[in-house]
Amino acid sequence: MRDKKIRMLVPIFLLTFGLFFNIAYIQPVFDVGALMMAGVMCVLIAYAHFVINKFFTSGDKFLVTFVSVLPVIGIAVLYRLNPATAVRQVLWFIMGISAFISLVIILPDLKRFMKYRYLYLVGTVVFMAMATFIGETRFGAKNWVDLGFISFQPSEFGKIFFVFYLASSLQSFKNLKSLIEPGIIVAISLGFMVLQRDLGSAMIFAFIALAMIYAATSKVKYVLAATGLGSFGAVLSYYLFPHVRNRVMIWRDPWLYAQNESYQIVQGLYAMASGGLFGRGLGFGSPEYIPVRESDYIFAVIVEELGMIFAFGILILYFLLFYRNIRSALKAHSAFTSLLAVGFSVMIAMQVIVIIGGVLNMIPLTGITLPLISYGGTSMLTVFFSLGIIQKISEEAV
Repeated sequence: MRDKKIRMLVPIFLLTFGLFFNIAYIQPVFDVGALMMAGVMCVLIAYAHFVINKFFTSGDKFLVTFVSVLPVIGIAVLYRLNPATAVRQVLWFIMGISAFISLVIILPDLKRFMKYRYLYLVGTVVFMAMATFIGETRFGAKNWVDLGFISFQPSEFGKIFFVFYLASSLQSFKNLKSLIEPGIIVAISLGFMVLQRDLGSAMIFAFIALAMIYAATSKVKYVLAATGLGSFGAVLSYYLFPHVRNRVMIWRDPWLYAQNESYQIVQGLYAMASGGLFGRGLGFGSPEYIPVRESDYIFAVIVEELGMIFAFGILILYFLLFYRNIRSALKAHSAFTSLLAVGFSVMIAMQVIVIIGGVLNMIPLTGITLPLISYGGTSMLTVFFSLGIIQKISEEAV
């Protein structure tokens, strides 16, 4: 068993040192700092694997692998783009993986938390509304709050409260009346996201709600009704808000607006096309032409320099992560913990679908991060927290 665990770490270490050695080697002067970064990453990953495998032998052992590989890829690409940004991301990674481990160690039985329904309700509304009143606009969306000593996206924390609220309110579902209050909270949350022009988060919240309603009720008619209301809201938003019409406009014909509104989309498409199947090589692309390349458009950088095959491998990792998460949801011992696992699983999966779909121009572009890969401390902490909860559920589901 011990040899098997070591064998699981070897490919991760090889990938880590392979990526960072490549970056170090192509510099005019060999970059020792890149190898030091690789060493730090490997120590953190080895520690996380040791704790989970040593003290929590009954839970899902694959989650800790996914939370190791994806940040390695992201931090390596960020180091290639901007070493200072990569250093900051490593600090967020340290906090994130520490939170992941701490949640598994410290949290008691999660069923104890189902009784705090109205606390979650208040947290959801507060964080959803916060940027509407005191937020600042970045890249077209008013979804950031700057407190001077720290800036963050309140909706990222709102996601946590949102999933906990829906899990606590839907776990005792009896009839249609049980859905009135959750429906109102979902509508309020989506309304604030639209007002903040944060269309990506609005889409993610909507799918989280749909998935959790279906998981709680097993009734397709409720999902269809909610989908109909959501579609009506989307059409209404299109006619009421110019920024929604603008996003749809540049999605339908990005080439017509390539010099202004859709410049980012077109540059991303050019970069991915130039990368082809195998990429131009890490460090040999031209990511400087891609706006917001360290967060929203890091997937385009990956495709250009590492190739479509490598990027497809990342998508497989996300799919396997979703599969393992849903597996934990199906094995959970209570409706509350099962709904938590469903909500957080769909949250991460939809974040991947929405941003990659936007980068490939398959859906209108929305500015969100690629989980565990893009630069962004708030996003990384949220995803690690979510996966820590799911890891805890997998421990209890045996």
